Amino acid sequence: MTIHRVLVAVDDSPAALRAAQVALDLAIGWRAQLRLVAVAGDHALGALLDTALPDGEATERVEQGGRALLRHLADTARLQGLDVDTVQLSGEPFREILDQAQNWRADLIVMGRSHRRGPSSPYLGSVTAHVLEFADRPVLVVPHTSTSDATR
Repeated sequence: MTIHRVLVAVDDSPAALRAAQVALDLAIGWRAQLRLVAVAGDHALGALLDTALPDGEATERVEQGGRALLRHLADTARLQGLDVDTVQLSGEPFREILDQAQNWRADLIVMGRSHRRGPSSPYLGSVTAHVLEFADRPVLVVPHTSTSDATR
């Protein structure tokens, strides 16, 4: 299988930022196109901001944060010579990620795995779990830290 298009789902979590770095490294090695996707979905921060800020301002702040993150990651990728584009969406995150992967014809989806752990296995967030369950293409789930980082 040849990888020409790598889609990475990002947010401001450490796990997603590490996944973005791994996706960037893979895209460089494969000389692949990179698509950075951020999805503003319903979450606790948005609900909290909605109660503290005037109507619409919370949504705008979340979107501004997403744009800033995408711009920073895209600039980093371009400095390394990658063909990169960004997409900012709102909606159900796992559905938007899967739709983007299908519409863009991604060869690989890259996502982060939370650093939190359950009693016997690594914790997968609900977005990652849903993408893994419903994806029709390979998905790479990147841990928050590497094995060597975790043993230090």
